[in-house]
Amino acid sequence: MTQTRRILVTSALPYINGIKHLGNLAGSMLPADVYARVMRLMGHDVTYICATDEHGTPAELAAQAADMSVQAYCDEQYEIQRKAGEGFNLSYDWFGRSSRPANSALTQHFARVLEQNGLIEERTSKQVYSVDDGRFLPDRYVEGTCPTCGFEKARGDQCDNCGR
Repeated sequence: MTQTRRILVTSALPYINGIKHLGNLAGSMLPADVYARVMRLMGHDVTYICATDEHGTPAELAAQAADMSVQAYCDEQYEIQRKAGEGFNLSYDWFGRSSRPANSALTQHFARVLEQNGLIEERTSKQVYSVDDGRFLPDRYVEGTCPTCGFEKARGDQCDNCGR
């Protein structure tokens, strides 16, 4: 008889933007779900969690394209993704949101512990500032010529022509 183990299963968090498709399901959620189910069948104590990733430029850009506030867009998309998981009968024990206050508190706790232990290093970096918007721009907002291949519509975070 094997000893019962406590197992935490997570899968990659789907970005809040965009239509969910079979690739999202097959690429991360389904393998995690299968593993969680097998471990449960073997008698282990399994918790399978997932959430929507509601932070960063993808959420901001998608909300802007939908002419919605980021919060309203994320609220709408969370419900769509939650229902899709139910529709595929995924065995999540918890399907949450990266924007939940508990996640923020946990992140701040980890940052404080890392800082107290001298594991955070302060660095200075250059960023593009938009005078019109009154803020620093995420790299995905910056477009220009790729220094590697010369593609003229590269973004600051990636060139869609050469992948750099």
